[in-house]
Amino acid sequence: MREPAMETTPVSPPPQALLERLKDYGQEDAFALWDELSSEEKDLLVKDIENIDLPRIDRIIRCSFHSQGLPAAAIEPVPESCVSTVEERTMEEREKWWKMGMKAIAEGKLGVLLLSGGQGTRLGSSDPKGCFNIGLPSGKSLFHLQAERILCIQRLAAITANEGAGIVPIQWYIMTSPFTDEATRKYFESHKYFGLEADQVTFFQQGTIPCVSKDGRFIMETPYRVAKSPDGNGGVYTALKSSRLLEDMNSRGIKFVDCYGVDNALVRVADPTFLGYFIDKGVSAAAKVVRKAYPQEKVGVFVRRGKGGPLAVVEYSELDPSLSSAVNQETGRLRFCWSNVCLHMFTVDFLNQVANGLEKDSIYHLAEKKIPSIHGHTVGYKLEQFIFDAFPYTPSTTLFEVVREEEFAPVKNANGANFDTPDSARLLVLRLHTRWVVAAGGFLTHSVPLYATGVEVSPLCSYAGENLEAICRGRTFHAPCEISF
Repeated sequence: MREPAMETTPVSPPPQALLERLKDYGQEDAFALWDELSSEEKDLLVKDIENIDLPRIDRIIRCSFHSQGLPAAAIEPVPESCVSTVEERTMEEREKWWKMGMKAIAEGKLGVLLLSGGQGTRLGSSDPKGCFNIGLPSGKSLFHLQAERILCIQRLAAITANEGAGIVPIQWYIMTSPFTDEATRKYFESHKYFGLEADQVTFFQQGTIPCVSKDGRFIMETPYRVAKSPDGNGGVYTALKSSRLLEDMNSRGIKFVDCYGVDNALVRVADPTFLGYFIDKGVSAAAKVVRKAYPQEKVGVFVRRGKGGPLAVVEYSELDPSLSSAVNQETGRLRFCWSNVCLHMFTVDFLNQVANGLEKDSIYHLAEKKIPSIHGHTVGYKLEQFIFDAFPYTPSTTLFEVVREEEFAPVKNANGANFDTPDSARLLVLRLHTRWVVAAGGFLTHSVPLYATGVEVSPLCSYAGENLEAICRGRTFHAPCEISF
């Protein structure tokens, strides 16, 4: 317990109206230590409480606790008709989708949305994850690689679809959190936006939500501040609406939004093939998926909720082990095999609709955590939404299988962990780019075994292995190195 603050004036009670409002929602304990606070701390506490939208937060807490107890609809495998698999795709289809996507990009109809609220804590860094350098020969960070992929696609779109009309910039919307916002902005400014125009990059913050105890009361981080945590990557829907960025997209003529997580070193940002497929199918939401590597892999999978119900994602922890290993006798694949890798496409109209739907239903996932509080670490809940919470709201979803080794190199754990490390991601990039160079007629020399090294192709030279013959044919490169113009 703190020493009472020395005050010469009589102890002033908490603002009556605010205390009454807290009582209405059963949160008056937030003022429990009022008499021990200095006048400065009292001001901080009042401001903190005033900044909380109490009716909204109360609704979220009640709806989220209530939904915990409800039985979920039974799950079924995703129907084959909802998935475009790699082996089914013809060369003609791929070319058609690539051209359709390029045309839409050249017409300014695609926006790119990056989920970048997380810090690299598990990587041993307090910087935003996107600043992380995974050790490629170029030394480029994740942000840098993604920016150059956008530059490359803009240029390709102008060449293929827009004869002589010049480059149309792709708008890049970057969601940060209160913990990463300032550092992210400074990082982009100090690197001159990696060659992009400053006005094609927009930063906005996801919200925070008070952490609550098992009985739904606010946990106090200090006697004058409520403990809060970011509202999950699904907070993007509310944040886009409240920061009026959906209006911004509409005013710019953006119709489609490519949405992805920052920690994938192989992400194909603004992928024209995926966009063309999405437009061709005429759906409101789509997701890239990879085939589950083995039954116990810790990935969320797409399922169908209930008979003829919408597609949804079930976390690996919620999937019964017998279902995880069940095999579809006709296809030879796992029955639940389509892993969610946070690569999504949405229409702007659907983003509007889902922001309203999620807000109305107010159901968040309760993540049980140890939360720093005035009583030491208290077991309580952080309330989060996930990006895939949108899928049950869509009238039509389709899944697009991609090859893991070409598009998914997650960077989640520090080097030394068993999987998803900077080292494993770097090797995936180097191996893929090595295959591109060899296919384009290049040769490699290397002083360490080739499986442990490779070459890096700058995104400014090639987006997905195209246009490399002129640079590579007949040339020999000594691995590891970066191939750039």
